[in-house]
Amino acid sequence: MKLQDITVALATTALVSLGAACAAQAAPAQAAYHAPRNAFGQPDLQGNWTNATITPFERDKKYGDRLALTDAEVKVLEGDNAALVAEGNKPTDPNAKVTDLPTNCGRGFTGVDCGYNSAWVDPGTRIIDMGGVKRDSIIVSPADGRLPPMTKEAAARMQARFATLRRGNFDNPENRSLGERCILSFGSSAGPPMLPLLYNNNYQIVQTRDEVAIEVEMVHDLRHIRLAGAHPPANIKLWMGDSIGHWEGDTLVVETTNMRPEQNFRGASVGSKIVERFTRVSPTQIKYSFTVDDPQVYTAPYTGEVALNATKGPLYEYACHEGNYALPGILAGARNEEKEALAAAKAAASGGGK
Repeated sequence: MKLQDITVALATTALVSLGAACAAQAAPAQAAYHAPRNAFGQPDLQGNWTNATITPFERDKKYGDRLALTDAEVKVLEGDNAALVAEGNKPTDPNAKVTDLPTNCGRGFTGVDCGYNSAWVDPGTRIIDMGGVKRDSIIVSPADGRLPPMTKEAAARMQARFATLRRGNFDNPENRSLGERCILSFGSSAGPPMLPLLYNNNYQIVQTRDEVAIEVEMVHDLRHIRLAGAHPPANIKLWMGDSIGHWEGDTLVVETTNMRPEQNFRGASVGSKIVERFTRVSPTQIKYSFTVDDPQVYTAPYTGEVALNATKGPLYEYACHEGNYALPGILAGARNEEKEALAAAKAAASGGGK
């Protein structure tokens, strides 16, 4: 190629590149979504939402610091979940005995607990998808998607607590979980932070000028978020803590303190502070993020993100107390075991056990 031809070619290429750059600059950028306003001029978060997902709270170590899953990985994970649901939904032999139950039926259920199968649970079927990124964990900070290390003191307290639970778990109702006692939702469904669990992952948000109320389907909890005021003294502890919110643009920012010690999500202390952010990012999705700062328990704060996706209503009441036959059954069973053990000990002492 002649030098003149090379010069012309380079000049043409430069003009084409410049034209493309100018066209890109001239093209209007896609406008960011802004939530519609309610009657009070606030971003409208109202409606029915669900955070159901099969994305785990902590990231599988095999992913390292990678948050986004590939399409192939998502297909495998969602396919495995669908297969688990299909297996659990198969008819059960009416003549089957407890001893015929599988030793492991998925989702952490084993043995006799396998009667609590897929017909009873609804954790979701999809991986979290926000902005086109399929998430492999709810925790996004630290970068490895896992809880920070506990302090030495907190780890020791946690071990002591577990030891106590093993020894006296059935002594009285107060030693049972808040969910079994119908006091608060299982896990951390009501929160904060508000996290998905095995079923009833639905919420209804209602706004007034001075408050945002969130009805939690599980155990029919209700969060009240004041949009003004100050937290009460530290010695006043409340279920779900004391939540105060304010608006930062389109985002509702909520600070919660004064948590009751019984909630202790992941070993949290009563001194923990949780900051949540609710941002409506599309007509059908709210980005819900939370940061837990608890220096008495964890060596660093941690942050998570969950998608609240629009769902049809209404929410039906979870009448927990009215149908709670399990708790008296659990305690009665424990008392019966104690009687049997006492009778066996007396028989052995009298020689009847020989």
